[in-house]
Amino acid sequence: MKKLIIAAAFAAFLPAMAHAETLEFPSDEPIASVTIPDSWKPKETTSGIDATSDDSAVYLSIDVADEATSDKIIDEAFAFLQKNGVTIDEKTQKESDAEINGMKMKTFDWDGTDKEGPVSIGVAVLSPEEGKLLLITYWGTKGKQEAHDDELVSIISSLKPAE
Repeated sequence: MKKLIIAAAFAAFLPAMAHAETLEFPSDEPIASVTIPDSWKPKETTSGIDATSDDSAVYLSIDVADEATSDKIIDEAFAFLQKNGVTIDEKTQKESDAEINGMKMKTFDWDGTDKEGPVSIGVAVLSPEEGKLLLITYWGTKGKQEAHDDELVSIISSLKPAE
């Protein structure tokens, strides 16, 4: 995910994705917007947006938090991964910094496994406005996730603070 996030920082010029919708979330008081291909079946969750590639090789969620809910949202993201059989190899942790559409972003990446074998796991934190955080959670099957690199770069590049 690190390479994808960094590439996304430089890929703002990529053309819009065919058959994709720009979603503002949360819908009642938008904090951010993102464009996700329809084939990923994006949907609003109680705390943000999630989507899965059409072949289930990549799962992506973007959750909104504030100071009071940030620990809870982070805990829920890792609990979701664990509930879905994802095991993180903590020794493989890598950290990096990037900037997406004016938002500073801190990323954490790991290798791990799930029921199908080796996976990549990533978590990124960025702030679209004062007092608000976005938590991106990524989980991709190694050997299959690479087919979605361009889509993923476009999705991350499209993430913007709401207007």
